[in-house]
Amino acid sequence: MTLSVSDWSSSTWVERAVGGVRPSATITAGKRKTGQERDFGGSGKASMGMWRFALLSALALTVPPQLADACSCAPYHPQDYFCSSDIVIRAKVMGKKLLKDSSYGTMRYTVKQMKMYKGFDKVQHVQHIYTVASENLCGIQFEVNKYQYLITGRVYNGKVYTGLCNFNAKWDQLTPSQKKGFSHQYQLGCNCRIKTCHSLPCFVTSKSECLWTDTISHFEYPGYQSRYFACIQRKEGYCSWYRGLSSHDKVVTNATDP
Repeated sequence: MTLSVSDWSSSTWVERAVGGVRPSATITAGKRKTGQERDFGGSGKASMGMWRFALLSALALTVPPQLADACSCAPYHPQDYFCSSDIVIRAKVMGKKLLKDSSYGTMRYTVKQMKMYKGFDKVQHVQHIYTVASENLCGIQFEVNKYQYLITGRVYNGKVYTGLCNFNAKWDQLTPSQKKGFSHQYQLGCNCRIKTCHSLPCFVTSKSECLWTDTISHFEYPGYQSRYFACIQRKEGYCSWYRGLSSHDKVVTNATDP
């Protein structure tokens, strides 16, 4: 069974919360599916993550528990998450508290911010991260006093929200390319569009696109492009895949697979 946004009057509130754009999130009965918090040799639109968070927070007030038993998230390249997030930080989770503000509640994580990569214009310093308490509603669970995390999210009423449909990963499980990407490289490509290739043949339709083929060339997410490449805009105005980590830095044009 799939519950679409249009099935719920709560979606009106959600549209206001995210600026009037209706999300495409669904709650699916059965096994939880998500592109987040795997063993990342990398992982991985973050605005979609916040749409889902706002939607699912609203649904938590009305959806019977037996129906809301799964979270479904579409995979994206990490650069997409960076570019469409309000906040990107590296932080250690120091504590957590369950806020009983709905039938499922909200988990508030207290964090020690190590580094902010994006969001200086939104929040000066992040002290708390909020997420739906239920994983079935796409809430994420962080381990306390153990790891540093790369956390992406959205800011609403001065609070930072995240969830399973955002990009959240243990920092030490990111590849060097991803760490460099979140540090500065991804922002160089935010004017580019990463176009998902679902089946071959597929082609770019403008000079601002990079073909993302991980979804067809790898059995598991994340794939090679997600782990090692960024889509960067060149001086000439076109976008192409780039991997720059060593003396063998290279540019890869839009072939089907770098």
